[in-house]
Amino acid sequence: MTQRRETDSFGPIEIDSERYWGAQTQRSLEHFAVGRSRFVFTRPVIRALGQVKRSAALANGELGLLPDQVVDAIVRASDEVIDGRLDAHFPLVVFQTGSGTQTNMNANEVIANRANELLGSSRGSYHPVHPNDHVNRSQSSNDVFPTMMHIAIIDQITVQLDPAVAALTRTLDDLSRRTMDVIKVGRTHLQDAAPVALGQEIGDWAAQIDYGWNGVARAREALYDVAIGATAVGTGLNAPADFGARVAAILSKSGSGAYRQAENLFAALSSHHAVVNTSSALRTLASALMKMANDVRWLASGPRAGIGEIVLPENEQGSSIMPGKVNPTQAEALLMVVAQVFGNDLTVALAGTQGNFQLNVMKPILLHNVLESIDLLSDACRMFDVHCASGIEPNREVIAEHLDRSLMTVTAMVPHIGYEASAAIANHARSNDLDLRSAALALGVTASDFDAWVVPASMVSNQQTDSVQHPRTFAGPT
Repeated sequence: MTQRRETDSFGPIEIDSERYWGAQTQRSLEHFAVGRSRFVFTRPVIRALGQVKRSAALANGELGLLPDQVVDAIVRASDEVIDGRLDAHFPLVVFQTGSGTQTNMNANEVIANRANELLGSSRGSYHPVHPNDHVNRSQSSNDVFPTMMHIAIIDQITVQLDPAVAALTRTLDDLSRRTMDVIKVGRTHLQDAAPVALGQEIGDWAAQIDYGWNGVARAREALYDVAIGATAVGTGLNAPADFGARVAAILSKSGSGAYRQAENLFAALSSHHAVVNTSSALRTLASALMKMANDVRWLASGPRAGIGEIVLPENEQGSSIMPGKVNPTQAEALLMVVAQVFGNDLTVALAGTQGNFQLNVMKPILLHNVLESIDLLSDACRMFDVHCASGIEPNREVIAEHLDRSLMTVTAMVPHIGYEASAAIANHARSNDLDLRSAALALGVTASDFDAWVVPASMVSNQQTDSVQHPRTFAGPT
């Protein structure tokens, strides 16, 4: 490995001559060997950095702060960063300076070196393009990094999470429609309750996931407010007054949404409430997925000694010792993802409080954990949809047997004979191991009255919404 020598304010340092990064990136590599991985979602982070640097160069060009030749070279190098051609030159880990300065300088150095190469100069010369004076012109790490954070998070929500959640919810909605005629025992407190349609039970999952996704969509809107133009402390020092607005306008042309400069630039640097709120919304979505996964595990339990009311796809062997055992593995994987997302959110909540005076100093971990949550939820939703939800089938025989044995259909008798008489029938059935109909007849209810009053299918229809005839329709994320 050949080396080149670069010099910064701390003196000379040796760098692999094949690398586009420079002295500050190299020092970070040596001083922050914490954790073994780079930003887990390197591609979205690097792409967003390239977008910020490209937009800043164009804005500086419009303002006459950079010569056209330099602007063009920075834009071309930034395009290579955006396209992924220089990913190998972004080696830094999450646990670094809390402002993300080293990651910003990593981008500045890579883009400057590549721009100079495009202009016929050598790596490390930093002429005619300098990392600070040109690539970082009118910027600070303190406003570049949070701007990049918002872009990367928006990108991953839009590209990864939206389609995965939409597909899963459509699958559940279709399953809900197809099973509205399957009347089953409802359960509250894990005890038998009044009947419900299986389609209503599944529609509940879809509605909760839909609610969670809508919360993420609302949180995403606040991320379009970006910190660029605030520079070091929020005053905009060393940047033209309209620089941030120009960069936001250029970013908006990328097609990922309408970016705007944050109204209060001090708040944009010292707090990251929009990111914290996004993490909280992801946690809420995760809680809806947990509810569904646990219901699926309970309903599929057995198959002989559990509830066994639904049948799951059999994807793999479930035991190394018990032949023929099949487990609800997709639900278990989803539950572990939810546990990780909850942990990530706790870290984000704590990191979001670390805004001391004019700067939050936990920016990298904020970004890392939110991106990890998005990626995990996206993958888990896709896998659960393909390998579990799309293959769920009702076990109609077991469902009918449980419904026949349930005592809680007695609830339909209350309007006719009152609560106390109905309770006496249920207690008599339980004490004497009778079905409800036999107990009712034994205590004086006529067969014709019982058959007219206790009709499980009529007990699941809401008089206001008639949910059996008109099941919920899911529009899905856009």
